[in-house]
Amino acid sequence: MALDTLPAQKQHKLIHHSDRGSRYCCARYVKLLNKYNVMISMTEGGNPRENAIAKRVNGILKTEWLNVKTTATLSETTEFVRKIIGLYNHQRPHQSIGYMVPAQVHPTGIKTDKKWRNYF
Repeated sequence: MALDTLPAQKQHKLIHHSDRGSRYCCARYVKLLNKYNVMISMTEGGNPRENAIAKRVNGILKTEWLNVKTTATLSETTEFVRKIIGLYNHQRPHQSIGYMVPAQVHPTGIKTDKKWRNYF
């Protein structure tokens, strides 16, 4: 239904992210995404628990930022989301990496203590 609402004449850079659930991996669904040139993003190892990282980032985007600002155009929304991602990666300290920012930890390979629980 969402794909049917897109204007046919415009090119869209859409990404569909899933946890490799069988309904998202089936040939019919993948064919539909390919028809609309939607990039497919799935967890790397087939472990649905890996999806928690994407859900966390999306949750922060929605609850802390997108619910407090209304944007009028796609370009305004795109710029706003870019700004939020920049803040998230370069200014927002993360408890899970010792209150450092991702831009500080990931490129350098700094080892941090695990600050999250895994119940599995």
